Amino acid sequence: MEKEKFNYGGQAVIEGVMMRGKNSLAIAFRRDPEHIGVEGWALDQSAKRPKFLKWPFIRGTVNMVDSLVMGVKTLVFSANQSLGEDEEAESLSHGEIIGTVAISLGLGIALFFLLPAFLAQMIRAWAPGRFWQNLLEGLMRIGIFLAYILSISQIKDIQRVFQYHGAEHKTIYNFESGQPLAVENARRMSRLHPRCGTSFLLLVMVVSILVYSLLPAMTLAQRLLSRLVLLPVIAGIAYEIIRLAGRRLDNPLVAAISWPGMQLQRLTTREPDDSQLEVAIAALTKVIQDDGLLPPAVDTEMAAEGAAPDGAPAAADGEAAAEAPDGAPDTSPDGAPAASAAAAEGVKGEGHAGSPQ
Repeated sequence: MEKEKFNYGGQAVIEGVMMRGKNSLAIAFRRDPEHIGVEGWALDQSAKRPKFLKWPFIRGTVNMVDSLVMGVKTLVFSANQSLGEDEEAESLSHGEIIGTVAISLGLGIALFFLLPAFLAQMIRAWAPGRFWQNLLEGLMRIGIFLAYILSISQIKDIQRVFQYHGAEHKTIYNFESGQPLAVENARRMSRLHPRCGTSFLLLVMVVSILVYSLLPAMTLAQRLLSRLVLLPVIAGIAYEIIRLAGRRLDNPLVAAISWPGMQLQRLTTREPDDSQLEVAIAALTKVIQDDGLLPPAVDTEMAAEGAAPDGAPAAADGEAAAEAPDGAPDTSPDGAPAASAAAAEGVKGEGHAGSPQ
């Protein structure tokens, strides 16, 4: 059986881009108009995870949590770099990371799942029958999600993060096309990708309508509890569809399923400038050098090996590093729900930005 091809991926951070490879993770950031800083560290290859965590429909939830944790760490690190503050003084402890992730995930679930379920239950008198109630709940969920994306996309600082999101997509496309990594090549690539975390999050909203429609009539408490219990199932299904989309976009059905999420990326990505493409290329170059696909850099001005942030992101093995969740969103806008949504962009790390369209 032919071994599955490894796909590189990453996420946008504050004034930079993070990329993941088989053996390492790297963050590139703009120190000043003339210089790019690159900090890289090895991914932990020693702590092997149980194989069942890589099973289909289970790995999606595992990778989503991994990417959320990694996203918080890399965002803190990039923020410190952009402010020129001392990394050790500002880095979060393991407990603080766990707390931030828990709060972000909790607020995201409350906003996008529990609130629509509550509203649907409150107005069930105007929507009799399980079908209409679940459909109404699903439409409200998608509406809240789209309103959220639209609102944060108007923030100037977030628009700049979305430019780096676009730069990350274009650079991965450049690499997978077989052309040399160069600004002029990356510039021609698409900034939209079927396995982006934005697509994953929208797909979660749609899959939830189908899954919840199978449930019987419930009280409010039962309804809210079911949304929590079934969320890992929904995430697992959505993740497998995203993986399929990245490999079978030539299939008309898969292309149709991918189309709405890719159009939504027009909001969560922006066309990057050449300086942002240079940053994304520097990050990807570092990890593919560590994987032995390019010779090590001789000029250390652009690629300086650095220490990982406290509690550095680590994968159990190479596969986990590739699968840990463009998503969804590459970096976390202000507010905890944003952190939850943004880190899901990491879904692309499994190759979300890995295959040319």
